[in-house]
Amino acid sequence: MFEGLSDKLDRAFKVLKGHGHITEINVAETLKDVRKALLDADVSFKIAKQFTDQVKDKALGENVLTAVSPGQLMVKIVHDELVELMGGQKTEINLKGDPAIFLIAGLQGSGKTTFSAKLAHYLKTKRGRNPMLIAGDVYRPAAIDQLKVLGEQIEIKVFTEEDSKDPVKIARHGIAYAKDYGYNVVIIDTAGRLAIDEQMMNEIYNIKQAVNPHEILFVVDSMTGQDAVNTAKAFNERLDFDGVVLTKLDGDTRGGAALSIKSVVNKPIKFVGVGEKMDALDVFYPERMADRILGIGDIVSLVEKAQEQFDEEEAKKLQKKIAKNQFNFDDFLAQIKQIKKMGNVKDLLGMLPGMGKALRDIDIDDNAFKGIEAIIHSMTPAERSDPAILNGSRRKRIAEGSGTTIQDVNKLIKQFDDTRKMMKMVTANKGRNMGNIMRNMRQN
Repeated sequence: MFEGLSDKLDRAFKVLKGHGHITEINVAETLKDVRKALLDADVSFKIAKQFTDQVKDKALGENVLTAVSPGQLMVKIVHDELVELMGGQKTEINLKGDPAIFLIAGLQGSGKTTFSAKLAHYLKTKRGRNPMLIAGDVYRPAAIDQLKVLGEQIEIKVFTEEDSKDPVKIARHGIAYAKDYGYNVVIIDTAGRLAIDEQMMNEIYNIKQAVNPHEILFVVDSMTGQDAVNTAKAFNERLDFDGVVLTKLDGDTRGGAALSIKSVVNKPIKFVGVGEKMDALDVFYPERMADRILGIGDIVSLVEKAQEQFDEEEAKKLQKKIAKNQFNFDDFLAQIKQIKKMGNVKDLLGMLPGMGKALRDIDIDDNAFKGIEAIIHSMTPAERSDPAILNGSRRKRIAEGSGTTIQDVNKLIKQFDDTRKMMKMVTANKGRNMGNIMRNMRQN
């Protein structure tokens, strides 16, 4: 996401490289390219102009006229303005009700149903809530079935009244059911249309009036660019929603919706969808998104993803095994599985500063560890437990069993030995260096 915008902004900043200080001329030249980059990303002309005017005012202030590094300074100013443009800081969702009621709105095809399930999964696994879904889309074929399938997948109750065609009654009955059975969050999936029409607006407004939701979230497909912003404006005028959800941000999107929507409707982006899996939902942090747009990386998000997957007790057990030189291929395989749970490998590496651009044309998919796993799974339990017994004949059998070569097997065993030595040394020094572990696995 934002790859085109990132490249164009990078080229724009190069105009200032080699200049000893910022002047009105070189600032104007740089901001001309910045404005063009924003327009190409499907940001409206009005917002793009306001943005570059604000950057210009700050860049030409007295406190930066004698800057040693104008290029770096301009990146800093643009970064700060991008953060403000996207909302300034993350905005929490309202969970104070009992149950807390979420009403999900948007056009057909925007991803409302999938997001509803993702939100339920997020609130259950990361916020410790007991959510229930209400199937309120009575028009789209298979909408109820889709929500049921997703609910079963994440083990969350889906309330339905398939003999009813009144979404207002369904919502009311669902909330009453939630109160009776102890669900403390209710998420109402509503119907969408192919375009904004009065019937849809009346229906979603009537649901709002009937259930008085604590939070109305408007879901937009970020790949629709400026059209998403115009749709959000129309919905907000009628519903006065509380926040925006951008779906499909992992697709081929130019980013205009993410950059423009806060300015147009004055409502924060609260979540972004970054994949099809149920855990592919991220809280929206304007500062982190600005970091990624400008190629600075997103180390904080990477660390948070790691913390979610690595259990503290398991980490202590692993540390003891490493200290006793008992770390084996079973442990190695377990670490790979934990890393894979964190998300797409290329996206994870892209969170490292400077890596997003370097990895742009490199194909790294979710099967990046497939060869390693095949080799380890071809070992016997004894071989995984005690790699020292892996002689020539055993390595040949493992290569044949995993569909790899003896050279591949030898390379993995050497990397494993090097990793084990490094981990033992780090443990002995009472430190950690998981970055090297991940690097060793990626190089295979």
